[in-house]
Amino acid sequence: MFDISNFGKILIFLGIILIAAGMLFMFGARIPWLGKLPGDIYIKKENFTLYFPLATSILLSIALSIIMLFVGRKP
Repeated sequence: MFDISNFGKILIFLGIILIAAGMLFMFGARIPWLGKLPGDIYIKKENFTLYFPLATSILLSIALSIIMLFVGRKP
């Protein structure tokens, strides 16, 4: 069941996630390898461009999974 004491923890966690996402948007252009890994799909034709950051998405997913593993542990 939903407990109000957990609601505060959820809001704090979501705030941290939003701060991290904001910092990624602000400083993401300064990280040279982000979005340019081998395995990222980039197709450019005359009037069509497709960019799918496959390897970057996988790397970020693994990193977030590891972070969530440690955050989600209960003492």
